[in-house]
Amino acid sequence: MSEQTLDLRDIPAPERHPKIHDAFAGLNSGETLTLVNDHDPKPLFYEMQAEVPEFDAEGYDVEERAKNEFVATLPKK
Repeated sequence: MSEQTLDLRDIPAPERHPKIHDAFAGLNSGETLTLVNDHDPKPLFYEMQAEVPEFDAEGYDVEERAKNEFVATLPKK
């Protein structure tokens, strides 16, 4: 399985979700988008679950690795 990583911490907030959606759309089925973020991306999870049928919500995972460092994996069906 292939993985792509986006570090969002230095990207302005208004630009983050469009970049995430573009990167996710470019994945093939079975691939994963990994995000490094400065906060828990729970709102993004709900957005992806509601709007992106290819998002595998059951395979989603998030880990707080350090203060202001959350790593989330978004698998594509």
